[in-house]
Amino acid sequence: MADPKLDLLRRVPLFTQCKAEPLDLISRLADEVDVADGYTLMRQGDIAREFFLIVDGKVRIERDGKTLKTLGPGDYLGEVALLSESPRTATAVTEGPTKLLVITHQGFNSLLDSSPTIRMAIFESVAVYLRSLVPDSAG
Repeated sequence: MADPKLDLLRRVPLFTQCKAEPLDLISRLADEVDVADGYTLMRQGDIAREFFLIVDGKVRIERDGKTLKTLGPGDYLGEVALLSESPRTATAVTEGPTKLLVITHQGFNSLLDSSPTIRMAIFESVAVYLRSLVPDSAG
């Protein structure tokens, strides 16, 4: 039987180069969290320390007080936080009760430090993404 948590994580571009075992280790880092309506997951300008994957519910993304979009099940936010604790570029607020998978920067980096295989898979995913930004490049 398929693991819904793994299925969701497999769709995140940062994890696309991870095989079954590395993805399972990443899955073990992901805490399932239920949050109430109107909960602020992150604030624009705060230091990023978590990645969120929406299992159920909705999250409104705002920048400078204006709504940019609304995310739903299967969508994710904060993936840069896994690689760098840098300022958030937007605010995210739940719209209704929401179930999330949450991975912290600290936990993810500890996993990367302990597993060169996972580190290389993540670097490869980043490289694939960067190449996609310049489709006519020589690579």
